Amino acid sequence: MRIAIIGTGHVGGAIARGLHGKGHDITFGIRDPGAPGAEALAFETGAGIAPPSEASAGAEIVVLAMPWAAAESAVAGLGDLAGKIVIDCMNPLGMVDGALALTLGHSGSGGETVQAWLPGARVLKTLNQVGLEILAANADLPHRPGMFMAGEDREAKTAVARLLHALGFAPEDAGGIVASRLLEPFAMLWITQAVMRGKGRDWAFAIVNRTEEITP
Repeated sequence: MRIAIIGTGHVGGAIARGLHGKGHDITFGIRDPGAPGAEALAFETGAGIAPPSEASAGAEIVVLAMPWAAAESAVAGLGDLAGKIVIDCMNPLGMVDGALALTLGHSGSGGETVQAWLPGARVLKTLNQVGLEILAANADLPHRPGMFMAGEDREAKTAVARLLHALGFAPEDAGGIVASRLLEPFAMLWITQAVMRGKGRDWAFAIVNRTEEITP
């Protein structure tokens, strides 16, 4: 698939590394092609570099991978994304009362906000629930990590599920875009355990099903 990753930060780079060599055509959408590390990242991941609107125009899937504070202006510069699949892997994080926290919740979410910014696009909230280390590589984990996705379009979910599987995840449908209100706090739980409670970053949530009943 033709994939545009908007942003060359840690998350965008991790997704590109996870997809490298798996048959996808990746282009980074970058305002400044000469930004430090951009050329090296593109070379490492076999990706192209283009202005964000150009990268998005040629893509089947557009991945939003920038800090939430920069998201609105960045999305506004992408041009017409009507009909395109847009993956929102951002979490609306900010400092609240001196601590890192979600700035949206209960009556709204980042995913719903992105869908409102892009009313003609098929927005899915996903790839927001683990750290960059697991996004880039997770084949050594004893179970495939679970990855929930929320959005309205069934066809888009089928396409994104294939992408999640290629990244090593077990895709799970969480429902409509309103379920972003669940997935963003779920991401905050991972952040709390990984960073604030000292668990580290090299782990993920797994979904383990009971395949047979245990006889007492």
